[in-house]
Amino acid sequence: MSALARPFRRLRVRTEPDAGRVAASAPARPTDDGPVVDIPETDPLFAYLQAAPGPVDLGRLELSSVALDELRGAGVALVVPLVSQGELIGTLNLGPRLSEQDYSTDDRRLLATLAAQAAPAIRVAQLVREQAAEAVERERIQQELRVAQLIQQQFLPRELPKLPEWQVAAYYGPARVVGGDFYDFMELDDGRIGIAVGDVTDKGVPAALVMARTHSILRAEAQRFDSPAAILARANELLVPEMPDRMFVTCLFAVLEPATGRLVLANAGHNLPYIRTADGVVELRATGLPLGLLPGMTYEEVEGRIGPGQDVLLYSDGLVEAHSPEREMYGFPRLQAAMAGEATGQDLLDGLLDGLHAFTGSGWEQEDDITLVTLRRSAQAEAPVLTASSIAERELDAFTVEGTEGNERAAMRRVAEAVAGLGLTPEGVERLKTGVAETVMNAIEYGSQNDPTVPVDVRVTTDDRVLRIRVTDRARSGPIPDVEPPDLTAKLEGRQKPRGWGLFLIKHMVDQLDVSSADGLQTVTLTVALPGATPGGASDAQ
Repeated sequence: MSALARPFRRLRVRTEPDAGRVAASAPARPTDDGPVVDIPETDPLFAYLQAAPGPVDLGRLELSSVALDELRGAGVALVVPLVSQGELIGTLNLGPRLSEQDYSTDDRRLLATLAAQAAPAIRVAQLVREQAAEAVERERIQQELRVAQLIQQQFLPRELPKLPEWQVAAYYGPARVVGGDFYDFMELDDGRIGIAVGDVTDKGVPAALVMARTHSILRAEAQRFDSPAAILARANELLVPEMPDRMFVTCLFAVLEPATGRLVLANAGHNLPYIRTADGVVELRATGLPLGLLPGMTYEEVEGRIGPGQDVLLYSDGLVEAHSPEREMYGFPRLQAAMAGEATGQDLLDGLLDGLHAFTGSGWEQEDDITLVTLRRSAQAEAPVLTASSIAERELDAFTVEGTEGNERAAMRRVAEAVAGLGLTPEGVERLKTGVAETVMNAIEYGSQNDPTVPVDVRVTTDDRVLRIRVTDRARSGPIPDVEPPDLTAKLEGRQKPRGWGLFLIKHMVDQLDVSSADGLQTVTLTVALPGATPGGASDAQ
């Protein structure tokens, strides 16, 4: 007898050529007592046996079949199909009779009766064995998932950071028992906080293991590097040789200075964070490929400032890619609109989840993991207390403008407002405004190439002796060339480029101009001596 190995839809036939003996093999587990012949569903013999009304004499069968040839070669003379509910589940295989006579009509009738009675019993045995094997496999998978879930839970934060003047809330909901999302908070030097939110492609045990490895790498590299871009670049190099096929990790890494609200972040293909301000909800843009795809990647780093009363939302794509019963996607505009409300902290997360469930309906089956992290700076946040290490330079303002022509005027006005209390003369303020406007305009034109998605960062600081304005761009046009003193005659004669007045003008509007480059960023620093001080910072007062 042979039985049908159901997952592969083929008969595995163990033949026994001795006359009068019936050879049997268990489903999908043939014995070692005789040769095994496979009868695939695509072989013509399979369909013939399934439709045969009784025993089949192989010697008289004319059929182009590989399985038929193999059965004959194994000494099988007569095959009795075992059919249950129209499905061929096995065969009874007999060799020639010892008497060398053909099988009689009575022999065939007896074999047909035996097959009709045996087929249902064999089918029941097959089903019992299959169910037992499936139960063992399910238990094995469930045990693996329990272990992986335990591992994953060990890597999620047990407690959220407690920061004065800040509210921090987080939510994590896996689509299965074990998911691929993660988030983490890390204590860094000088009271800073590292924040990571990531998403591993795929789900289940493999994703959980990659998540755990990524989490460990980020924590280790955050203690070695101050720059989020450098942390992601190093993590990428370590993950590339270890990443399973068709898997990668999207990740956003940010460093928060709670005392000032300064937020520096780099992004490896993850969703952009939202910041809710008094003027609306904006994105903090930074670009870069996911971790684990290609070696040698660099990551853009951007800086923003979370002011009093402002909120930040970090999230994974399980929220925005959820679908309604009509297959409409939740989408970014809907999330941005929900973010614009007044709820904060845990109330904001609860509101987002309630809105999602109302959108997807009661019968929704979660398609992907959902991770949400919110940060809110208290509206009554006090100014940072200056210490011996921080009194050297304090920040007056820090902001980002889009790389769009005309935004230099907004930057100029904001810098003028930031320095209003420093005692600069009206003439000095106008010179400073001209220098700032020209610097930001150059950064937009050359560093951003007038692309609104490529920002320009402006930071205003003072140490009570000098004022410094740092304008940082993404250096799309390469490094700033050395300033060539403009010659009007040479320009008119075409011996000098028509451009080139900008840096010359800026240098004469401020006391000192410096240009530096690092990690794909270019910074122009304008230094102005405050009343009673020199550009180098040494006071004239005795």
